[in-house]
Amino acid sequence: STQGYLSAASDVYKRQVCGYTDLRKGIDSLSNIISQTYGMDPFQPGTLFMFCGRKTDRIKALIWEGDGFLLCYKVNGKSVFSTKS
Repeated sequence: STQGYLSAASDVYKRQVCGYTDLRKGIDSLSNIISQTYGMDPFQPGTLFMFCGRKTDRIKALIWEGDGFLLCYKVNGKSVFSTKS
């Protein structure tokens, strides 16, 4: 699973984007949120940006892989994602 891959990668720095994000947004819109709203570089290698929607059972994650973005979307079945660290 992707979660196991990302959890095992010691060189991945995870960032949670605060607040609620419209999860219908794609790569361009999400990378604009990262740069314009938070002043961060979405092209920073090894940084996983995670976005929460209003429903707490789904998230989107965006990571730059050097030659393009990887966009992941996860719906967590019957559970909810915790925003606590």
